[in-house]
Amino acid sequence: MALHAAHGEQLGTEKSERADSRNGYRSGYPRRLDTRMGTMYLMVPKVRHGGYISFFVTERKRSGAALIQVIQEVFVQGVSTRKMEKLAQSLSIENLSRSQVSEMSKGLNEQVNAFRNRPLSNTVYPVLWVDALYEKVRVDGRIVSMAVLIVCGVDENGHRDIIAGEPMSGESRSSYGVLFPNLKDRGLATPKLIISDAHSGLVSAIQASFPGASWQRCKVHFMRNILAYVPQKEKRSFASVLKEI
Repeated sequence: MALHAAHGEQLGTEKSERADSRNGYRSGYPRRLDTRMGTMYLMVPKVRHGGYISFFVTERKRSGAALIQVIQEVFVQGVSTRKMEKLAQSLSIENLSRSQVSEMSKGLNEQVNAFRNRPLSNTVYPVLWVDALYEKVRVDGRIVSMAVLIVCGVDENGHRDIIAGEPMSGESRSSYGVLFPNLKDRGLATPKLIISDAHSGLVSAIQASFPGASWQRCKVHFMRNILAYVPQKEKRSFASVLKEI
């Protein structure tokens, strides 16, 4: 509607309207737009004379960046490069090859590396939370389960930041023994308190890497550990009492 209104304002008349004030004519659509991702056909009415170009076309750099972000987001969600062509066609993009998708996805690696290696010396994190998530990861053409070690820091203003998210083959003293020195190399100062579950390897690595820091067992993990010994039919009632404690 906004585009039709813009054309009406430029041409002096609405579509199919006869008036002496008319100063141009519409010339059909769609409009072809070649981008770095392929060819798109925009359903935007053309103007026969007058040089009117839609906002989308004049802002092709911005629109192209937005479309690249869409492709990258879908790639992160696990859509293969083979299926990406069908997705592109649903977005009115033609000739999007697998090699183009791979090229656009390279930008993700740069963003991830910048995030993983950013310096931490400019912020003081008095409190750290440490935990691991197990995710399915593609390695050498196979899908395997890997531990993603997560470190969340709370700064002096109470703001939380994810300061590390490192994939490891497993959760152990040696894997945390690699993670924590890397954080210190990036400028992380010894925190006052570190909160985690009671994984023996993790606790041992904390004591070795951050001497002087206090450690506290995460109460959520502690409750889960306790509930593992409670019969299934009694878990809900037992958990409600446990939360009060």
